[in-house]
Amino acid sequence: MARQKRNSRILGRAEVRLASIKSISPTLDVGEGLTVNDYTEKIESLRQFLELYNTTLSTIDVLLTQIVENEQDLADYSEKILRGIAYKYGNNSHEYQMAGGTRKSDRKRTVRQSAVLPK
Repeated sequence: MARQKRNSRILGRAEVRLASIKSISPTLDVGEGLTVNDYTEKIESLRQFLELYNTTLSTIDVLLTQIVENEQDLADYSEKILRGIAYKYGNNSHEYQMAGGTRKSDRKRTVRQSAVLPK
């Protein structure tokens, strides 16, 4: 049930390109604000956002698991309290109906029809 973590092909390509550019010159500046330092900062920024995103997904997975467990616990408790009311007042009582149960006298019985066999 864990959510798919994200990876970035663009980040991988940029890291390889940065290594190649650094082999030309570690302080390369091609003009118009395009520098190795700015490129490195943008790569690091994306890396941090991806890490934050993946960490948040893990946190969401834990929270979802806790919600599902709490829902099941509440469903069990609701069933137990309805059985307790049925025990105390009976399952054909108005109190049982008020608590959300279906009174025994209000339940419809299924009528089975026998199949007619051809002769």
